[in-house]
Amino acid sequence: MPRPLRAMASTAGYLAAAVLLAACGSAEGTTQPPPAPTAVQLHPDQPAADAAEAPLRTDRARQSAGTLLSGGPAAPYNYAPTAVLDGGQYRIWWCSQLPGVGVPGDDVLTSAASAATGPFPDGTAVLHGSGEGFDAVHTCDPSVIRVNGIYYMYYTGAAGDAPFGNAIGLATSGDGVHWDRKPTPVVLPSMEVKRANTYGVGQPSVLRLDGWFYLMFTDTTAGAANSAGAGQFVLRSPDATFATSVQALTPTGFQDVANTHDRRSLSISDAYSADWMWVDALNAFALAHEVDGKGTVISFWDRDFTTHPYQDVVLGGPWKEGPGLVRRIDGHAPAGAEDPCTRVPVDVVRATGDTGDGPTSLRLFGLDIANADGCRSLATADGVAMPSPDRMVVLVVGGRLVKIERRSVSAQIAVKVLDKPVPGLDSLPVVATIKAGAPVLHAPDRPYAFVADGKLWPVGPAAVSANSSPVTETSDADWDSHPQGGDLSAFRGN
Repeated sequence: MPRPLRAMASTAGYLAAAVLLAACGSAEGTTQPPPAPTAVQLHPDQPAADAAEAPLRTDRARQSAGTLLSGGPAAPYNYAPTAVLDGGQYRIWWCSQLPGVGVPGDDVLTSAASAATGPFPDGTAVLHGSGEGFDAVHTCDPSVIRVNGIYYMYYTGAAGDAPFGNAIGLATSGDGVHWDRKPTPVVLPSMEVKRANTYGVGQPSVLRLDGWFYLMFTDTTAGAANSAGAGQFVLRSPDATFATSVQALTPTGFQDVANTHDRRSLSISDAYSADWMWVDALNAFALAHEVDGKGTVISFWDRDFTTHPYQDVVLGGPWKEGPGLVRRIDGHAPAGAEDPCTRVPVDVVRATGDTGDGPTSLRLFGLDIANADGCRSLATADGVAMPSPDRMVVLVVGGRLVKIERRSVSAQIAVKVLDKPVPGLDSLPVVATIKAGAPVLHAPDRPYAFVADGKLWPVGPAAVSANSSPVTETSDADWDSHPQGGDLSAFRGN
């Protein structure tokens, strides 16, 4: 059984000179304190990126008692997880290897449980080497989100062990288990610099924000990577395949690029195998990466990548490979169950041991940010509902408003229903109105969705019941043919 071919992930530092990265995985080596990443410069007299760092108060530190999940006794390694709250369950996909599954190489496994601490059954393989093409042998480092009923998995694929042989692939699914992969990679290495670290491009992490797919990844050949090849780069596109309207994060902000292997001029972290999420309550990106002697460090960037708006948060303890943040299904931070306006749960799953075959012993570490300032302004109110002057409830969805006639329905969708509106609410456009008894469309591998203002707005079954809505069953193809509004099921993970 071959060893895992990893991009070898230790973050925020430099590889030991003798360590080279092979296909599919992590960036392992000796870490040192990295230089501060360059922020986007919007004007010449812009303050330093760390000038506005505000302290975050944390409490409720926690960790799982032992190994959280694995592929069972036959799986020699388990690492690079992506974890989401979806349909009332915590679903995790990760990199492993099961004998007798496809071609010998890295496989993507999945498992689910009703609580983040499990118990999780042994994982089952849902993606493996295709036998031909760019991912013929290895599939690893999954990152999964769901948008309007479709699951998107971005992963590292490799045809073998050739230098710079990794690329980022995309697979789609209606249920998160059965996947159809795109035959060609969505991101290739830029090949600006051929360093001793021959990993290439991989370790993707995806989230959805303001109609864009934001993709962060490692590219050891990037011009802006450090001398050991460490660096995290960002592309965004409204197209999940990153075939059109692609923009790259540069020192002057997001700029249009001709393709996904164009030059990479700005790294937002000297790290490997990082993960990220958008935190609505903080109006900021949270980036998780590993640092020797500390554990998982959570760093924060504002929306434009000009400032670190908050001081780092650290989840201590052992680690052997990059973390997977526990996120909403759209890649945003989950809301705090007790108080979604002030509490943000931050949990990561990471490998903590190595048996000699590769990183394994996936465990959970977490804490709460206890002083978020969510629900105080429109910037931090995504997923929050509040009363409107016409006696309906309005839900903030990506800078727009969805009106909901029944408060009981909004309670099944929103992270919180406020008693008073947030100032400035009138400045947002109303894009849909969900009236009592509004029709619902459902398909075998697609969610329930309100039909409102000619578009589909996916929701959980509890919202359908509360609205007394008639349900029409249809085919997946017919469901997909309807214009899409926004996924209202993501806020509460239902």
